[in-house]
Amino acid sequence: MIEKHISYVIEELLNIMNRRTPRFKTRTSAGRELGEALCEADIDADSVFAIPRGGLPLGRCVADALAVPLDVIVAQKISDPNNPEFAIGAVTADGNVWFNERALDQRDIDQAYIDRTQAMEAENARIKAERYRNGGNRPDLRNKAVVIVDDGIATGATARACIKAVQDDNPKQIVLAVPVGSRRAIDELSADVSDILCLKTPAQFRAVGQHYEQFNQVSDEEALSYLGWLSKEHSRSSIG
Repeated sequence: MIEKHISYVIEELLNIMNRRTPRFKTRTSAGRELGEALCEADIDADSVFAIPRGGLPLGRCVADALAVPLDVIVAQKISDPNNPEFAIGAVTADGNVWFNERALDQRDIDQAYIDRTQAMEAENARIKAERYRNGGNRPDLRNKAVVIVDDGIATGATARACIKAVQDDNPKQIVLAVPVGSRRAIDELSADVSDILCLKTPAQFRAVGQHYEQFNQVSDEEALSYLGWLSKEHSRSSIG
């Protein structure tokens, strides 16, 4: 009975703290704030890469604020077979993979499962990237300043895989920009990029969605619309 009471009190305290922490209304409003913050920080950028699908509404706002092209860097989670919500790693469309070695050491996961899931998710990422780019290739990032955008960082698995993929192209610098993230993940990711801009790092962090008033899933059609908008603008510019 006492243990149940303590758990209830802790849960209530967390709920109170979460209510006191200002939340972003939508991904788009968070993207606008992120774009403004990047401009104020005078961040150099040649292109913005959003992590789809949730990162695309923000990436669109950030790319517009910085007046640079928007593209995607696609990664798929490699989930714990016993807990699909928990990522033990992530793999990108071009096969770059990152594993949470600490989590793997704590779990008895069959290597055959890991190899099979890695290959499957790499193919899923490749198909998704091809669709979002309409069959095109990722631009050459050598000596370019790149901003990677997502709607938030929980474990950082997909962000790490995406950063690793961009690093392979030898950019001039990589900036990771997110509206919210867990302190632990943000601290760990800071070693992998030139700079990080994170608007909020709440003391109590359980999920990205808790920091938004509206956090509906972004459909493929909606995700494509953010990239299609850019394509239309470029088409009009080239005609004019």
